[in-house]
Amino acid sequence: MIVKARLQAWLPELIGWRHDFHEHPETAFEEIRTAGRVAQLLRSFGLEVHTGIGRTGVVGVLRSGTSTRSIGLRAEMDALHVHETNEFAHRSQLTGRMHACGHDGHTTMLLGAAKYLAETRNFDGTINFIFQPAEENEGGGREMVEDGLFERFPCDTVYGLHNWPGMLVGHFAVMPGPMMASYDIFEIVIKGRGAHAAMPHNGIDPVTLAASLVHELQTIVSRNVPPVDAAVVSVTQIHGGDTWNVIPPEVVLRGTVRSFKPEVQNLIAGRMQHICDGLAAVHQAQISLLYERRYPPTVNSVFEAGIAASAMRQVAGAENVRTDLQPTMGAEDFAFLLEKRPGAYGWIGNGPGKSGCQLHNPGYDFNDDILPLGASYWVALAEGMSNLETNE
Repeated sequence: MIVKARLQAWLPELIGWRHDFHEHPETAFEEIRTAGRVAQLLRSFGLEVHTGIGRTGVVGVLRSGTSTRSIGLRAEMDALHVHETNEFAHRSQLTGRMHACGHDGHTTMLLGAAKYLAETRNFDGTINFIFQPAEENEGGGREMVEDGLFERFPCDTVYGLHNWPGMLVGHFAVMPGPMMASYDIFEIVIKGRGAHAAMPHNGIDPVTLAASLVHELQTIVSRNVPPVDAAVVSVTQIHGGDTWNVIPPEVVLRGTVRSFKPEVQNLIAGRMQHICDGLAAVHQAQISLLYERRYPPTVNSVFEAGIAASAMRQVAGAENVRTDLQPTMGAEDFAFLLEKRPGAYGWIGNGPGKSGCQLHNPGYDFNDDILPLGASYWVALAEGMSNLETNE
């Protein structure tokens, strides 16, 4: 395993940055303090710094040599609306907000790489260090793209990296093609007619209709999506009623849809509408469907996935880099960047146990031991820019 010695020596400093971010979590588009700290550090390294991209995003630009090649390296800055249960000294100082996904570590790894590359300049071209807001739920990647990210900061290729609990420390993974699924949300409002619970014949019961609807939605994947295509439809919320003896006039269902192909997204959305319309007609109720496409699938380009795997092998050794894992049904708004530029999104092992518990868990914490490892991966990509030309 080849971790840059200087980055390993900086581990106490990297931990200090990471713990500071963890103590002061900021959620989507509220990353004012975080963005300010990132910008301050980048300026101290000597980078050209731009703020306010995609509302609270930051881009640091570093140039060396004469090449016109350019690369984008991206990390997320936002936290989650989660109440932290950890008791360590660097736990969140803000009730109901915490870094439960490791974005504090992602930001720190990219900052470490920026500091190292600003000192060594052992690359030829331009590196755009992209610090993105609002990855969780609110599409900060889309906001940065729509705010002219790639017009203002041209990138031939773009790369992202996420910690992966359960994968051993010192291991990486990247696959060509789909890496993570799309993220669509839906809300279904069922309007019936309220009645006394003892006299249901006087009403139109939205509760029993909701039960039927949940069952019917589960038939979409099992009976409409081709078996070779992965998809998940999950109803995650059911709201209706206020007391025991009243059939309510309305029930609301909410949930998510995940898939890897736009045509599967289209199929599922269409079938959901047909099911809602059909049940409404049968039961003489009103059913409205709001279907919103939040994140597209995260699909790695083949050539750039190979470049990422090569950089990972330089750092971790070939035996510790996986290119054959199954993609996950989780979603990632790095997908918006990959829709505009070729690139690859990979995983770095966060380890098992205390520092490797599940993402979005109130007891989660990023594993500080991997900070120099992740930063070394970014450095390997940047220093190998001569190999980053696309295969056009």
